[in-house]
Amino acid sequence: MQSVLIRRQTIVICPKGFVNAANASALQNQLAIAVESTHNSDLLIDMRDVESLDSAGLMVLVSTLSLAQKQNKRFSVCSVSASIRIIFELTQLDRVFEIFENSAAFEATA
Repeated sequence: MQSVLIRRQTIVICPKGFVNAANASALQNQLAIAVESTHNSDLLIDMRDVESLDSAGLMVLVSTLSLAQKQNKRFSVCSVSASIRIIFELTQLDRVFEIFENSAAFEATA
């Protein structure tokens, strides 16, 4: 389950619980719709309520980043817990994703 907020040209998606193979395709569909929307130029994934992230969930984020780049849209992640941040660091995806401490830090750069 996730919630969606729309702010000034930014869609904020807040996944909850486990982001894994069981729900990765549903999240991928929602993210693709958000990226392809003509009503926004930015997409922010707020991960404050994400308890775990597996390889399928990580691949959803990577493929969405690729799609966003093709559409010339900004794709960012915020509020990543320490345990999930380690996943980004071990895969060196912390160098690829724009990761913010929280949504306020993201908004300060918009």
